[in-house]
This record gives sequence, C-alpha cells and structure tokens, in this order.
Amino acid sequence: MDQASLTPSLTDIYRCLLKKYGPQHWWPAESRFEMMAGAVLTQSAAWTNVEKAISRLKAADLLSPEAILEADEYYLAEAIRSSGYFNVKARKLKALSAWLQASYSGQADKLPYSDGTTLRKELLGVWGVGEETADSILLYACGKPVFVIDAYTRRIFSRLGLAERDAGYDRLQRLFTSNLAADAAVFNEYHALIVRHAKEHCRVKPVCKGCVLKAVCKFSSSG
Repeated sequence: MDQASLTPSLTDIYRCLLKKYGPQHWWPAESRFEMMAGAVLTQSAAWTNVEKAISRLKAADLLSPEAILEADEYYLAEAIRSSGYFNVKARKLKALSAWLQASYSGQADKLPYSDGTTLRKELLGVWGVGEETADSILLYACGKPVFVIDAYTRRIFSRLGLAERDAGYDRLQRLFTSNLAADAAVFNEYHALIVRHAKEHCRVKPVCKGCVLKAVCKFSSSG
C-alpha cells in the first residue's frame, strides 16, 4: 500500500476521534517511573487491572527502581498479581530498574534529555522490553515524538483499509510518522484515542452503530 499521501486521511481520522471523545489525558501517572512501570504492567493486561497493581506497589512503597531492586521477587510478584503474568512481570520490572539504575543513576527524569534513537536502542536491550513497551516509555514518559503501535492500531487501521492486517510493527509505525508531523503531544493523544475507540466501537466483534468512522470504514461497508 502506498503510504506517501495519507496525511489528509490520518489527520481527518484524528480530528474525528478527538471531536467524538475529547482529550484522553494519557498517560495517567504521578511520576515518570510510574509511567515506565505501567508500560511493563500493561503488557497483555486491561488497564483497570494495571491500576490495581500500581496502587498495590504504591501502598507497599515499591514504586521506585531502588525499592523494586531490593524487593523479594515473590513479594513483588504478589503486589502486581492483578496485572497477570505477574512472576514474569516482576522480573521485567527488576530488569528495567537495574538498567535505569546502572545507566541513569535510577533517575527517570534524566531520560528525556537523552537522544530518542539511542534511548530506544537501550530500552530494547532491556530484558522484557519490546517495541511497543519501549515506544510507550519514549512517548509517554519521555515526551519523544514516537508513535506507539499496538493491537488496537492494527485492528482499526486495517479495517479502515489503510494498512494490511499482517503489517509489521515498523511498517505500521511508518504509516503515521511518514504522514504526520513529529509532534509528541499529537502522537500521545492519537494513540490514546485509538485505544478509546477500539474499546468502545472497534472491538474484536465491532459495534458499528454510532461509530464516527463508519462512513470511511471498509470493514463496515463490506458487512
């Protein structure tokens, strides 16, 4: 698919979603490290369950890289049980915290001052951090103009006919970065709106009635 002239379409979709749902105020967090931890915990998890895990981490004074590194792994896993795959995620949080401690003295507030490309490579080198998690950290925790691609993005834009259903992460990401100005605030809001729309209308079994994108959706028109 030619991605060279999709700017009007992508911009129109963004405006439609924003008009429908309004600003989403993502990522909801009290600190940069909380956003980073949330990016790990939200892997294969509903956000409501992630919120429960984060609340338990706060209650146990475990929401800092130092505390996570010092915590017993079993105790840490129990604190995040609601997020699912809690044993593996406990190890992932420890790996992320160890990297942050070793590379940035445990100070997440230093990350925005690093080059985005270099920082992405570093994050992808951390055990348990994939492209979506790394880009979520870059966008939401560091304010870098990186577009996050997830299952919701793939579902919506393949149904709209703007991307292949089996398109790889990089190809889908280029769909947005090649056709939209590099603006972290817009990328932040766009991705949050995609998530909102996927949950309300573009579900696995779509609810096309009332969908603001129905008129331009190839999936809806073919049904």
